Amino acid sequence: MKWYFILSLIPYFAYIVFKAKKYMHMLQQNWYNDGNRYIKWVMNNFEKVFLVFDVLFIIFAFLKNEYAIITFAVFYIICYILHRNKVRKEQSKKPLVITARIKRLYTTMLILHLVCIVPMIIFYNDINLQVFYVFMGLLVYINPFVIWLSNIINKPIEKMVFNHYKRMAKNKLKAMPSLMKVGITGSYGKTSTKNALNDILNVKFNSFATEKSFNTMNGLMISINNKLDKFSDIFVAEMGAFRQGEIKEKAEFIEPQYAILTTIGTAHLEDFGCIENTQKAKFELIESLPRNGVAILNKDDEYQTSYKVKSKCKKVWVSMRFKEADVYASDVKLSNKGTTFKVKFADTKKVIELETKLLGSANVYNVLQAVALAHELGLSDEQIKIGVKRIATIEHRLELKKFADINIIDDAYNSNPVGSKMAVDVLGMMPGKKIIVTPGMIELGDKQYEYNMKFGRQIAKVCDEVILIGEEQTKPILDGLKKEKYNEEKIHILNDVKKAFPLMRKLKDKETYVLLENDLPDIFNE
Repeated sequence: MKWYFILSLIPYFAYIVFKAKKYMHMLQQNWYNDGNRYIKWVMNNFEKVFLVFDVLFIIFAFLKNEYAIITFAVFYIICYILHRNKVRKEQSKKPLVITARIKRLYTTMLILHLVCIVPMIIFYNDINLQVFYVFMGLLVYINPFVIWLSNIINKPIEKMVFNHYKRMAKNKLKAMPSLMKVGITGSYGKTSTKNALNDILNVKFNSFATEKSFNTMNGLMISINNKLDKFSDIFVAEMGAFRQGEIKEKAEFIEPQYAILTTIGTAHLEDFGCIENTQKAKFELIESLPRNGVAILNKDDEYQTSYKVKSKCKKVWVSMRFKEADVYASDVKLSNKGTTFKVKFADTKKVIELETKLLGSANVYNVLQAVALAHELGLSDEQIKIGVKRIATIEHRLELKKFADINIIDDAYNSNPVGSKMAVDVLGMMPGKKIIVTPGMIELGDKQYEYNMKFGRQIAKVCDEVILIGEEQTKPILDGLKKEKYNEEKIHILNDVKKAFPLMRKLKDKETYVLLENDLPDIFNE
């Protein structure tokens, strides 16, 4: 009987390992529970996490021994099949990355399960079989918390690993004393500005920028340890943050001589608490600069002009509104093919005309700040012109692409009040039928309803058809559409973004442009 009991554990452990992948994925997307983000996700998604088929483990309390073993094995085979079929239907926007850390988490989780189950095997008796099975059923049912506990247990190990790679990266930077280092932060536009600057600087220098949206300490360390080489003249580091002190930590680590602060706004307001905290957090980069450093600031951003900078570094202000700015953009012409504008440098009094494939007015600010720093670093006007023309479009950031005969404006990476309005404005410039697909904006704290309702009102003025993803989270957008008396027959509400694509085909006209605005991570799936 004992051996049958051991054999019945095979489908049980197979199910644990397979289902754990979902919660490992959520833990990874929630920054390994930094700020209790994972636990908040578990509690906010109680139905999805706990109202599942495997809650039926309680039936083991009522089974006779001769039926319990076979029922237990069959039950977890069925659980495995049902969960596998469910996973196949789910859309994974950013899949789980099987890193060394995830492997360590799996190992710790399995050890915790074995610590509970091995004594049952050693002291097995038929009398306690039902109790064993109920306890094991409960254990797999609360596995989201077992994974959370595994993460806590592993923290000292992860800290040691983190410090090891941090020392490696710091030593590599110290071994390159002539390397010029640039830090870029802000609520919006960090990645776009970083890529624009890198493309421009590479006309004259060998410039290297952190990849994709690698803006955490881990991302910076990976970029330095794996990609930065001895031939680089300039290192451009994107720096993100969810709380005060994070950018200061990154700045002390990188020690940049140059910095760009893009825009201060309401992104991650839920984490910072208020706009004043966001303002202080973003200026940590500027305050870290040495006396001979250079900060590129946005004169059109009230949260930058109102801040009293303590650093004695040189401040270069860019603007599209104030002619007296150090670098001023004018004659901005937006089209569905790109953007052209003129730039005047206050120090040389010269005016140059620039052309870029990038869409939207916010991208003018991104390019303008990149141009301002390139000018400070000694690039000629001609080199700047060449560099701006070379700037590549960024994946999922107002990226124009084709889906069969439909034109897609892919702005799926992220959405915020400034970016979403700009994206809708870009859609408005396009010829033909205009459709938007969006789940709305997140992490805006108590302003979330207000900004999403305003977004709905903006959509109403431009779009011919609206596809909302997520009935609950898009209610504010729906309210905004209704305020503008938008035709409700043109509003389509789905809970799965994959269903939007066949719907697009039904709604399309001879010439159709579809804006994909924001693509929430799996943690927000309804």
